Amino acid sequence: MSMLKEDDKKAVKEFFKELVNPVKLVMFTQESECEYCSHTRELVEDVAALSDKIELEVHDFLKDKAKAEEYGIDKVPAVVLVGERDYGIRFYGIPAGYEFTTLIEDIVDVSKRDHGLGPEIVEQLSTIDRPVKMQVMVTPNCPHCTRAVRTAHRFAMASEHITGEMVETSEFPQLAVKYRVSGVPDTIVNENHRLLGGQPVGEFLRVVKEAAAAFH
Repeated sequence: MSMLKEDDKKAVKEFFKELVNPVKLVMFTQESECEYCSHTRELVEDVAALSDKIELEVHDFLKDKAKAEEYGIDKVPAVVLVGERDYGIRFYGIPAGYEFTTLIEDIVDVSKRDHGLGPEIVEQLSTIDRPVKMQVMVTPNCPHCTRAVRTAHRFAMASEHITGEMVETSEFPQLAVKYRVSGVPDTIVNENHRLLGGQPVGEFLRVVKEAAAAFH
């Protein structure tokens, strides 16, 4: 069953004319106790079918533990975007609603090997030499969440020390409770730092640098 309407497929296919280099979508799923796994798989299958530059690789989270550990995947559904390397771009939960646009734009960025960040930001990110994990808590109907997720994913592309994760809160309510999320987007950086809202890139940089400096 297709998750995308024909008009959506045509629009995405047109957008994918910008693709330059191959992109691999690595999805982790499981057959039971995962309400959105099948829908997420159908969605990424639809997307992968729209360009011969996109390869889809699907793994069972429970049966392919070694592969899940290789990518650091700890929950499903999960989608990883891989270009010339694993950039640390993660989608936890179905990238639907506004986040579908994020997925499509990320694929183009990865294909072009271009994060789109300015040289000043890149220079600042190059000083980070410790692991930084940006978890952006979102909901599919949040128009401001895409900006935060895109920033996290661009930072991940620009720095091998940064991982940028979209986390759909209704699919992972335990994380929303853990981090006391009361509104989205809410970006949790290395557990103890956070940024509320779709803030300017400079604000994300400030919090990321603070988190990196505090890393032990």
